[in-house]
Amino acid sequence: MTNTLVVEKAKTSKIQDVDFDNLSFGSVYSDHMLVCDYRNGKWEAPKVVPYQPLSLDPSAKIFHYGQSIFEGMKAYKDEAGDAWLFRPLENFKRLNKSAKRLAIPELPEEYFMEGLTTLLQLDKDWIPQNPGSSLYIRPFMFASGTGFHASPADEYKFIICTAPSGAYFSGKVKVLIEENYSRAANGGVGYAKAGGNYAGQFYPTQLAIEKGYNQVIWTDDNSHEYIEEAGAMNVFVRINDTLITGPTSDRILDGITRKSILDIANEEGIATEVRKISVHEVVEAAKTGELKEMFGAGTAAVISPISAFGYKDTDYDLPELQNSYASLLKKRITDIQYNRVADTFGWRYKV
Repeated sequence: MTNTLVVEKAKTSKIQDVDFDNLSFGSVYSDHMLVCDYRNGKWEAPKVVPYQPLSLDPSAKIFHYGQSIFEGMKAYKDEAGDAWLFRPLENFKRLNKSAKRLAIPELPEEYFMEGLTTLLQLDKDWIPQNPGSSLYIRPFMFASGTGFHASPADEYKFIICTAPSGAYFSGKVKVLIEENYSRAANGGVGYAKAGGNYAGQFYPTQLAIEKGYNQVIWTDDNSHEYIEEAGAMNVFVRINDTLITGPTSDRILDGITRKSILDIANEEGIATEVRKISVHEVVEAAKTGELKEMFGAGTAAVISPISAFGYKDTDYDLPELQNSYASLLKKRITDIQYNRVADTFGWRYKV
């Protein structure tokens, strides 16, 4: 594909206008983006072009039937100025898994990987080196084909945009265990990174925020008896010295950070269990003092510690630990991401 990837450089750069010491998450955008169109039954050659608005017909099916998926990734710069990705092929595989579920044509691997690395090499100066900072990468695909008929589109767009960003969360979060609304259902699209999954979360999350919480812990759609995810992240619970997370399913996202945590925990000799976690078990463990930690895990925050949770009008505080699993695991992952230690897992990918 090397000979067919077209690169159109921006005439001027916006980088001199960016305060890299004060970056909010995903609100400043780099100079270029990758664009690839699906037409006439095949993906055309990708192009790297200046970051710019899109022009879409009002009848484009994305607006009417929600065929939209995305991924979240980061590029990191080490002290020597080299740029790295973290398990990018896992993001590619999950993108195509999501595409298949939403009847979107799957993307060739070389289009994703070569397009991404070309984009990052061009915008390498946009990868910040400040502690905790990174270049957030947003690959996404959506239906650009037109028509009001309720059917898959005949044209699609694949785009990668990037945004230099500081740390995603600061401090610990207080969460509410959801007793009414559900994030996903059996047989649904919960395992896909579909835009609609996140749209459906906003209202229940807003209700939780109005009650004084930062985020929602989602429970199963049938009984609301089992913990599933923390906001837009996978959730981990530590009872005594065992780290527990729910199994992936057609309701739960197969998180790349989640998989990495389990592998590192096993290497560290931390006992892990992948099984269903009941709300009752968590509440009882909180009452007896056996609940040591809860945290969310995802690309943006890596690990987001939970300081307290609410359930049935009662709040339960978690202890402050000197040597938490959350801090150990976050350091292990970020040390690999920023090329500070040897990568024994083979997860790091040089740009």
